[in-house]
Amino acid sequence: MHYEKDEKDPARRSDAQRNRERILRVALAEFTHRPDAPLSAIAKKAGVGQGTLYRHFPNRETLVLEIYRHEMRQVADSARQLLRELPPPRALRAWMDHLAEFAMTKAGLAEAIRLATSGPGGSERPSPTPVIEAADLLLRANEEAGTIRPGVTADDFTLAISGLWQLSPTEDWRPRVTRLLDLVMDGLQAGAPGR
Repeated sequence: MHYEKDEKDPARRSDAQRNRERILRVALAEFTHRPDAPLSAIAKKAGVGQGTLYRHFPNRETLVLEIYRHEMRQVADSARQLLRELPPPRALRAWMDHLAEFAMTKAGLAEAIRLATSGPGGSERPSPTPVIEAADLLLRANEEAGTIRPGVTADDFTLAISGLWQLSPTEDWRPRVTRLLDLVMDGLQAGAPGR
């Protein structure tokens, strides 16, 4: 997360960056639990004035979309880390769990995005491009290792796991997610040359 530089005063720039990061942390927690959380409450919990919040994020949509981009980048970046630590099939399955955890625990954030982008003048929903790229990275690593059927695209994968977004985060979702992702993984591995 970057902030416009103030070359004249490094201490002010550092303080502004801390304020921005604190606003984002508080907003993530608030929007996760209450998608329509007032910006005034977010500013108060972050320990900043409303003017400071609006200086960094001129409106609700800007704040919500910045949180979404940051969170999606975190999920996407975990794919490379998992591939460094685990064999490709285990990395893919662990990443699927990570994605499911995000989908279920950040359901309020998804609703906040819907609210922020559906009003008059609202922009388009942000693209899940980093997650698609991460899925493609994991799929290609598995294809090269011969652990999944050849030719599976990131779009195929996304459609196969789209059931995640149909589950309610208020119920005991973990057993159903595990079954769903095990089915997807079994399907990916059926017909793999290395099996």
